[in-house]
Amino acid sequence: MYWRGNKKYPLKSRHCKIAQNLGIFAKGAEIKGEILDRRKFSAKISPSFVDSFFVALKFNLCSVSGTMVERSRPSPVRGYSAIKASLKTLDASPGVYRMLDERGSVLYVGKARNLKARVSSYARPSGHSPRITRMIRETASMMFLTTRTETEALLLEQNLIKQLKPRYNVLLRDDKSFPNILVTKNHAFPQIKKHRGARKEKGDYYGPFASAGAVNRTINQLQKVFLLRNCSDATFDSRTRPCLLYQIKRCSGPCVGKVTEKEYFALARDAERFLQGRTTMVQERLAEKMQTASEALEFETAAALRDRLKALTFVQGSQAVNPAGVVEADVIALHVEGGQACVQVFFIRANQNWGNSDFFPRTGSGAEAAEIMQAFVGQFYDKKEPPRLILLSDGIEDADLMAAALSEKSGRRVVISVPQRGEKKELVAGALRNARESLARKMSESATQEKLLKDLAKAFDLDVDLQRIEVYDNSHIQGAHAVGSMIVAGKEGFIRSQFRKFNIKDSELAPGDDFAMMREVLTRRFKRLLKENSDRQTDAWPDLLLIDGGDGQVSAVHDVLTELGVDDMPVVGVAKGVDRNAGKEEFHRKGARPFALKRGDPVLYLVQRMRDEAHRFAIGAHRQKRSRAIGATPLDDVPGVGAVRKRALLAHFGSAKAVSRAGLADLKAVEGISARTAETIYDFFHERG
Repeated sequence: MYWRGNKKYPLKSRHCKIAQNLGIFAKGAEIKGEILDRRKFSAKISPSFVDSFFVALKFNLCSVSGTMVERSRPSPVRGYSAIKASLKTLDASPGVYRMLDERGSVLYVGKARNLKARVSSYARPSGHSPRITRMIRETASMMFLTTRTETEALLLEQNLIKQLKPRYNVLLRDDKSFPNILVTKNHAFPQIKKHRGARKEKGDYYGPFASAGAVNRTINQLQKVFLLRNCSDATFDSRTRPCLLYQIKRCSGPCVGKVTEKEYFALARDAERFLQGRTTMVQERLAEKMQTASEALEFETAAALRDRLKALTFVQGSQAVNPAGVVEADVIALHVEGGQACVQVFFIRANQNWGNSDFFPRTGSGAEAAEIMQAFVGQFYDKKEPPRLILLSDGIEDADLMAAALSEKSGRRVVISVPQRGEKKELVAGALRNARESLARKMSESATQEKLLKDLAKAFDLDVDLQRIEVYDNSHIQGAHAVGSMIVAGKEGFIRSQFRKFNIKDSELAPGDDFAMMREVLTRRFKRLLKENSDRQTDAWPDLLLIDGGDGQVSAVHDVLTELGVDDMPVVGVAKGVDRNAGKEEFHRKGARPFALKRGDPVLYLVQRMRDEAHRFAIGAHRQKRSRAIGATPLDDVPGVGAVRKRALLAHFGSAKAVSRAGLADLKAVEGISARTAETIYDFFHERG
């Protein structure tokens, strides 16, 4: 059974079937008559699968494996009464609780060592902050999920917050990955390159770095010092003479035998020592080699070693902060002001500062610093490898629990500390200063953007607070490789994580029919919006649509919106105007005369920036699609022929055309092509004639 409020509901047989299909419950576990308890889950199942099932049991109409879960009737009680009613079913187990409003939307997700004690604290009518008081007032019911341990509850809480995005929780909005440097180990001459994502390739990884730029600068300097290659294995194998990097002394030229395997291995080993922080040893070795070459009157060799030594010294000097007493740590500092927060993260690896990055988490309608910091740490390391030491500017409520959860996840001991003195305190103070300055810049930019959006609404005669503006554009060359784009802007500027591109799929469109392309893009966009949120309650719904074009495009968009039942959506077309010059744009609305804004009007510049960003994004998507098409060959359509077999065929025959003309015996002779695959390739080309 599962419960909501003070009532228990039977877990119907089809719900059990859904759970078993998702693989949630352990094989042979008794479900019927049991309370829905995480202790019945299979230990091998990832939390994301478990969460998928419980999200489906939010008492909304949710489709899981084609089966619908009924919506329950809204509870007649709200606030403290609803919370008190929930206490009757609770015990002292650890777990996760969810507060829901009258519509069944999740307001807040929290975890507790003792569910009954934690929920009881909400039932008291006093002693709460204004934020918590508002949340309690809106609560109509609660849902609970027990876990085996408090650590498990913490991990599940972070998963649910990221999945459900409750309004009163702190949410890390920028969940990006960070790049690393990879020294490969699957080749006789190791390659040094930038890597982002899962660590599947064999080799040693060093990072994370704060940005791709930081990685590129480091690799650039490492090439000057250690002369390692960064070309792909395919390029390496195909070289017959040294490339430009060899000529400008950025590579030792292993591809054409300019350096032996043993000598190159020594260079790669020194580079890894440097990345591990053992720079003194590397400097001493280079200085010793330079002195030996000089004494042997090999002055060119000595000069080259001198240049490498100077480059290494420059790399060390360019590091802004090189803490001698901190080998590996993330320094996390939080500054809160005016209901907004900025978190700065500095990455210290091998006693070197590998850059910093700032984040602006949603503060959950005014959360305190400790809650923001705890939520940030939990969500930040959800899919990232934590370091051995995490230095915080603000203490968190469950530091030991968080450290235990991160230690369990990484398979090694992780320490969370709030330093009070010494070098570690100075590192945190530096990060805090950066957080304060970043938030000040952000707030200044946001205030300017908010004023511009108010002026934009006034200029277009809109009686709405503009939170989200979507701008649409198309890109193609005479109808070929057509792509539609959507960019999103709001009070904090462009929201790049929300940008979308649409490959135009309708094969019956007339080449270059921009109106039809715009209809397809808007139809797909709003059909999905209506499917996911028909009551238009989420911030995914735009307040204004800007369309690149005049009356024709605006009319096409209005037709789509009317068909879908959202004809109240404001739509403005941005046309080039007289002479198609910037600054003379005309704005078109349904049923109104075109109008223009004065030259120099800040609102005009805002619209131009948004339109130009839509242009840039659309053209970039179009170029990518066109580039892929240019590099395509008939071999891409042959079943069973992937990238490896495609390379083998092209290397053997020289071109796709030659492959299409090859006989069956010739195809069987290609390394890596089985007799069955050879027959498939032969039949594919000869059946097509």
